[in-house]
Amino acid sequence: MSFSDFMTNLFPAAMIQTLYMIVVPTIIATAIGFVIAVILVVTKDGGLKPNKNINRILGLIVNILRSFPFIILIVAMIPITRAIVGTSIGETAAIVPITVGSAPFIARLIENALDEVGKGLIEAAKSFGATNSQIIFKVMLKEATPAIVTGVTLSIISILGYTAMAGAVGAGGLGNVALMYGYQQFDKNVMAYTVIALVIIVQIIQSLGDFLYRKLK
Repeated sequence: MSFSDFMTNLFPAAMIQTLYMIVVPTIIATAIGFVIAVILVVTKDGGLKPNKNINRILGLIVNILRSFPFIILIVAMIPITRAIVGTSIGETAAIVPITVGSAPFIARLIENALDEVGKGLIEAAKSFGATNSQIIFKVMLKEATPAIVTGVTLSIISILGYTAMAGAVGAGGLGNVALMYGYQQFDKNVMAYTVIALVIIVQIIQSLGDFLYRKLK
């Protein structure tokens, strides 16, 4: 297949599908990951509300979900995915395992970013009478935002990789194009075009993340 045919017939639809499988899970997983991260930070020893039981149980759940290879997670979640969206095939169905696979990873990244906030800054906020919610959202979150942006950027790149793997189990996107047209039909040109497209997308995502980091730093 020529480059012009690839760009005309395959790339536009596949790119839209890939962006859909990146944007929606990123938003949902970041929201879930942020809540998990805040709970982990607040409940750990020395946190604002230490609670060993909650911290250990939630930490265990996060670690278990992180330990699943994504391709196995997709297959294992087929019954859950079908119950939620009515099917286990397609871009919308892929959002469920992508979100579940990404949220624990994002949670740990945000947790680490929040942990990096200086204890002295938190103690100063307490001395001024700040409430726990004010400390979390006006002190810790504000200080950790650049690191969180870096973590989310890394997560988006990982999610892009997940979308490519999702193509192997019926989802669309660039991964599906590479598998169906590049691998199964032995079209090396399509495989090369897809790889180049993915590399360019990663570079764009990383550049945007670096730009935001510099602006927020």
